[in-house]
Amino acid sequence: MSTLVLLVVLLLVVVVAMLAAGTAYIVRRDPSWGQPIAAAFGAVTVVVALVGVIVAR
Repeated sequence: MSTLVLLVVLLLVVVVAMLAAGTAYIVRRDPSWGQPIAAAFGAVTVVVALVGVIVAR
């Protein structure tokens, strides 16, 4: 893997960790947000899986 690819992957890991921490904070402060946020993360997971399949071809 090239250095650029490794840097992009590292950046994505950091961003995802920050989003997860923010989401955990929001759900802890107001539990009624739990279900909509879970649905949004489910949709994002499906899109990421589709993009992964497309890129792998």
